[in-house]
Amino acid sequence: MGNGSRVLIERMLEFRGVELERTQEIHEWYKEKYDNDFLYLTTVYDGIISMLEDLKDMGIKTAILSNKDDSTTKKVAEVMLPGDLIDICLGARKGKALKPDPESVLEIVEELGVSRSESLYIGDTATDIETAKNAGISSVGVLWGFRDENELKGAGADIIVSHPLEIIDFIKNRKF
Repeated sequence: MGNGSRVLIERMLEFRGVELERTQEIHEWYKEKYDNDFLYLTTVYDGIISMLEDLKDMGIKTAILSNKDDSTTKKVAEVMLPGDLIDICLGARKGKALKPDPESVLEIVEELGVSRSESLYIGDTATDIETAKNAGISSVGVLWGFRDENELKGAGADIIVSHPLEIIDFIKNRKF
């Protein structure tokens, strides 16, 4: 969705010509329904587990940042990603701006104890690339997600990859 479920609902209502006064009510209903079936059409892309295992073996810290609700984001990660492959997992939280605002990504960088120059933001949408740019972090656009190469290039991705293991090669050749 890129900008969170509330924006998705607002766009849907506007498209249908429905008054936005019920947005909050519909959004709460949506979050409850989604949370009750949070794995619907959800899968781990080929190569992701191997990439995360390689990163862990290399001593690289990892995080997830989503515009999905925080509790749902954590539940999906717990079910889909085995063991301790992710160090921090954050979703949408009250009082925190959504991506592309850099607030939460900078919170992650600080909590992990790394610098922005040591960080790499990986995402599949223009919103992700914009988040990286807004935070002053290098970005990797990935082609196995929801958007195409033109969108990722247009957003200014530093590199674009078509398989998760290409990220490992990039990191091994990068001078931090």
